[in-house]
Amino acid sequence: VSSDRRTEVCFSLNVVVLTYTPRVFQVSKKDFDGFKKLFHRFLQVKGPSVDWPKIHRPPEDSIQPYDKIAALPLPDSLADSLNKLVVVKLNGGLGTSMGCKGPKSLISVRNENTFLDLTVQQIEVPVQSYTCHKVPPALCPRYPRINKESLLPVATDIGMMGENADVWYPPGHGDIYASFYNSGLLDQLITEGKEYIFVSNIDNLGATVDLNILHHLVSQPNGKRCEFIMEVTDKTRADVKGGTLIQYDNKLRLLEIAQVPKAHVDEFKSVTKFKIFNTNNLWISLGAIKRLQEQNAMDMEIIVNPKTLDGGQNVIQLETAVGAAIKSFDNALGINVPRSRFLPVKTVSDLLLVMSNLYSLEAGSLTMSQKREFPTTPHVKLGSSFTKVQEYQTRFESIPDMLELDHLTVSGDVTFGKQVSLKGTVIIIANHGDRIDIPAGTILENKIVSGNLRILDH
Repeated sequence: VSSDRRTEVCFSLNVVVLTYTPRVFQVSKKDFDGFKKLFHRFLQVKGPSVDWPKIHRPPEDSIQPYDKIAALPLPDSLADSLNKLVVVKLNGGLGTSMGCKGPKSLISVRNENTFLDLTVQQIEVPVQSYTCHKVPPALCPRYPRINKESLLPVATDIGMMGENADVWYPPGHGDIYASFYNSGLLDQLITEGKEYIFVSNIDNLGATVDLNILHHLVSQPNGKRCEFIMEVTDKTRADVKGGTLIQYDNKLRLLEIAQVPKAHVDEFKSVTKFKIFNTNNLWISLGAIKRLQEQNAMDMEIIVNPKTLDGGQNVIQLETAVGAAIKSFDNALGINVPRSRFLPVKTVSDLLLVMSNLYSLEAGSLTMSQKREFPTTPHVKLGSSFTKVQEYQTRFESIPDMLELDHLTVSGDVTFGKQVSLKGTVIIIANHGDRIDIPAGTILENKIVSGNLRILDH
């Protein structure tokens, strides 16, 4: 059956490919070849991708504390090291959970600067100390979504409008290796003397180039150089679903919650057994990527992501994650970095934190304000009335002062006037049909606000 299904899918894909113009046919053919490999592997996989009894904690020396790395003195020739580095930002997040119609990176974060603006500032400030090469963006391929029942592609032609608008998807950031290799960008960078890429999500505002980690990479003897570093950080209750590093078949491996057998999910979420999680800040050898691509040895687990299209059709999309390839590289290492290097914005609650005075902005980097007495960030939970960015923006005349805030919960139809100050634990609940307008200049400290409070213009 699998063989027949593969033939049927390949035929369907070839029909779609033929709708391309000759100009883009070759690029598109590589995309579909990549998808067909992924789909064939998907059909062959049976049962969980990990055998739970074979999972072990990583050896002590395989996850280094950042303080140990940072204790090494930086050399005067650091510019040489920087010239061997390429910074790659993963810009694939569409921000659909925040009501965005395009890339999340175009949301304004601070002073009308978007994620993209802040990223550029982070790179341009130290530009005087090393050579800056602007390279064309590596284009993300598009793969066809698959009907959950028939396992056939939903797309009938290459168009992306009308009925075909939502039948294509980006295949996850694990495609970075093939994209670099197939586009010729990998060979170009190696020819220019580049040795490593630093990869991170563009919505992680803490993911700046760290000179201590870079120096640790390039200072190792060539024969024992680390080919892959994954930055991890300590789990909190908010991170229990995050992927973690394990020892499996004598290799470091990334374990995601989707790979965990149901009987062991609670164990996976345990902060005592799995104490760290993957920040997706990765340092990867370009030469190793080339070797693994040429040997067809890049091994990444398939993530099956179920979706429902607007018309109600159930589909699946097959994805891979860039960090999952860690087990394919030699001398892989985890570095347990400070939490400040993991500052993601996945929800409007996260967005409120990074827009507030909790953080100081300098050269595109956000750091916790020295005026805050506690190093931890407040727990913020904004209700469904704030979920979409457009709604969120209309509910704040200005971002409140949150320097002394510990916990904020907001539910229902709530708006904030200018120069509101929130301290301690603040809970604001507007019941259904009610509205609460927090007046300008209000100071709320350890308060619960409920009921109906309407400020009318006159």
